[in-house]
Amino acid sequence: MKSRAEVWRCDVGGANVAVLDIPGSLERHRSFDIDVTLVVRVPQPLEGAWHALTVELDGQQQWSRRIASNSPGLTDGLDYHCRVELPTGRALRVRAVAGVSGSVVRQLAVEAREELPGV
Repeated sequence: MKSRAEVWRCDVGGANVAVLDIPGSLERHRSFDIDVTLVVRVPQPLEGAWHALTVELDGQQQWSRRIASNSPGLTDGLDYHCRVELPTGRALRVRAVAGVSGSVVRQLAVEAREELPGV
């Protein structure tokens, strides 16, 4: 029986924390492409506005960036991508935390797409 690729998504809109829990599978090993997206609305004028994104996998920080916001009056953002191997039975928690000063979070989303072998 052929497996269907799993897709897990958590979009918290303008909130500052997104948590995506992927339960373990007792049937097979899985490989996921993880994408985290932060979009902020940038003030006009900028006046030192910045935004930041921190990504944790199972409670361990994997990545963190803080940058000056650009594009006054429009949007700016940060993205993070990684691949995670989940052995049979292992679950995964992805936690994304947005930080801002001056800018405003418009969207914070985490998505995990399974890559099936041979597809």
